Amino acid sequence: MNRREFVQSAIGATLIATVPKTFMAQDDTPTPWYRRTIRWGQTNITERDPARYDIEWWREFWKRTAVQGVVINAGGIVAYYPSKFPLHHRAGFLGDRDLYGELADAAHQDGLVVLARMDSSRVAEDFYRAHPDWMARQQSGEPYQVADRYITCVNSAYYDEYLPNIFQEIIERSHPEGFGDNSWSGGLNRNQICYCDNCARKFRERTDQSLPKQKDWNDSVYRKWIEWNYARRMELWDNNTRVTQESGGPHCLWLGMNSGSVTYQSLVFRDFREIARRSQFLLLDHQQRNTSSGFQSFQENGDTAKLVNGLLGWNKTAIESMALYQARVAAKPEPEARMWMIEGISGGLGPWWHMVGAYHDDRRLYRTPERIFQWHKQNEHYLRNRRPYASVGVIWSQRNTDYFGRDSAADRVDLPYRGFTQALVRARIPYVPICSADIAQYSDLAVLILPNVGVLSDTECQTIREFARRGGAVIATGATSVYDEWGDARRDFALADLFGAHAPSPELFLKPPLQDNSYLRLIPERRGKVWGPKVPDDPSSGERHPVLAGFDDTDILTFGGVLEELRTEPGVIVPLTFVPSFPAFPPEMAWMRQPTTNIPALVINSKIAYLPADIDSRYARYNLPDHGTLLANLVRWAAGDRIGFQVQGAGLIDCHLYRQSNSLIVHLVNLTNEGAWRGPIDELIPVGPLQMRIKAPSDLHIRKVESLVSRTQPPLMNQQDWVSVEVKQILDHEVLVLS
Repeated sequence: MNRREFVQSAIGATLIATVPKTFMAQDDTPTPWYRRTIRWGQTNITERDPARYDIEWWREFWKRTAVQGVVINAGGIVAYYPSKFPLHHRAGFLGDRDLYGELADAAHQDGLVVLARMDSSRVAEDFYRAHPDWMARQQSGEPYQVADRYITCVNSAYYDEYLPNIFQEIIERSHPEGFGDNSWSGGLNRNQICYCDNCARKFRERTDQSLPKQKDWNDSVYRKWIEWNYARRMELWDNNTRVTQESGGPHCLWLGMNSGSVTYQSLVFRDFREIARRSQFLLLDHQQRNTSSGFQSFQENGDTAKLVNGLLGWNKTAIESMALYQARVAAKPEPEARMWMIEGISGGLGPWWHMVGAYHDDRRLYRTPERIFQWHKQNEHYLRNRRPYASVGVIWSQRNTDYFGRDSAADRVDLPYRGFTQALVRARIPYVPICSADIAQYSDLAVLILPNVGVLSDTECQTIREFARRGGAVIATGATSVYDEWGDARRDFALADLFGAHAPSPELFLKPPLQDNSYLRLIPERRGKVWGPKVPDDPSSGERHPVLAGFDDTDILTFGGVLEELRTEPGVIVPLTFVPSFPAFPPEMAWMRQPTTNIPALVINSKIAYLPADIDSRYARYNLPDHGTLLANLVRWAAGDRIGFQVQGAGLIDCHLYRQSNSLIVHLVNLTNEGAWRGPIDELIPVGPLQMRIKAPSDLHIRKVESLVSRTQPPLMNQQDWVSVEVKQILDHEVLVLS
């Protein structure tokens, strides 16, 4: 039984009120708020704020930032209104004030949409004493705690009865358009098993098993516990949807909150695809890049945006909470905050400024969002209801994160994906992220990339084969298709027939990254023809495969990993082989003990490329240009002439290409700055001129181009099916509309 079947059988006949599927009904009824509200703001209220909230000033700020909706703290851990429920903890400085109600009323008077913000996974001591049976329990029986708060259990009446009553109370008092909840999926994650009586009883009823004693990915009971937890979260989602729509009407939406990280979604049992399938509007808590890791860059927000919109549907809206602060209440450097916003917008997210507290000593953060939000308002038409116009798809899978990534998803899953997408950004090749379950919807693409997608079901593998049989190219790396949907090793690649190669031991793909002095040898070797010292047996013959373009002066590339023997089928091409490690120190010992092997590092089988060497992971981790060039070469070769997009000129530019009915929209984001890979940045560096060429669709005759940032109309040159535009300069970003 797969996860979707498990979820459906668990929730049974849960009823979800339907919402209109069209933007405007035939009787000219108003467009639902979730089809027209894309710019948002949030002042995350602290307990101190009821005594100092300047509502009139904030109403003016709403206008200056052109927001259409606001997220207002209502209840949960802290209530900002006088709740009738005595255990609903009121803010310490609230007194008898109804701050939430005042703000909701002011927003509605100003024509804004209101979302009631909840954070409901923890309770205070008095609540714990009154309802100890609602709390999550450790195996010892002790309650789970965070500081002085007690974590509630998602299988208790706290979620089934108490919180729905809170939703109903808030709806009756202030009529919000919807609800968000940061902790709707509970306060425990996959690393913590709850052993309360509710969990023990419900798990046994569902599986006829006792709760697992410990984490063990190879234990069928532990796997059932994982799937059971996913199903419970979807049951909560559906129940909360029913409650809010029964009380507030069909357009009062339960929205929860979701992370932009698939790995985090897995950690807290949120099935991203199932949530998106149920949603008309999505809240994304993905506020800023993690500059401490040394890996995250601005373009990852653009990638997140495209991934989320691909799940939700490009005719709907997802908004992202974008932090204006650093360390909580000080202003983030304006360029850092702006570039994160721009990348999210370029990928299709609605902007949502976010700050903590209603009063700040650092007033600089108030200046950051105004310009970009006003620009967004002026150009909103071109920033929504569009679809990616790309020929390359990069595959991801939450199940791969769960059952192949397991407790090492950052290395096994995130790094390979990030490495390939960063190589595409560097090469200025537009792409679209694709969930492995949705591959069949993208049959018109030229290339599918599977970066270490170890877990694939038989059905998904068959869909990939069908894509290849229709003429599509496939690039796969590492462990792709070695494991079934539960993470159990197959005897061979499920896609061995496509790869023309057969898997070595599965354990190879589970080893941690190595910093080893190994290399990749380019075949055929050509150094005998290249300027430099000569020896009698210098190789000097043969033409190389196009994937090795740009490497004419070298016969080796840095690698740093380990490869094993790999059986290949007759007729495949092996342009790269493995050179084993040799001593790096002392320098006198640094010479190759085994300069050549027959161990493939890249196998090409017609239009299929399989890369056993984890170049994608290594590019993400070490940013070696040779690795990025090799990955980009693979994509260009696989796509042939179907990419149809070029940008020439210096700089690191993230290119997003979209199609609207009568136009192409190109969003160019300038990532050329001193903090491109590790922030924060405090200066933007302009680039230009850039020469852009696009191959126009056959049904679109482009006659003009408009620049939405520089407000110019650059000259347009048509050459057969291609159109060319010169972009004089880009500081942060540029948007070109070709129609």
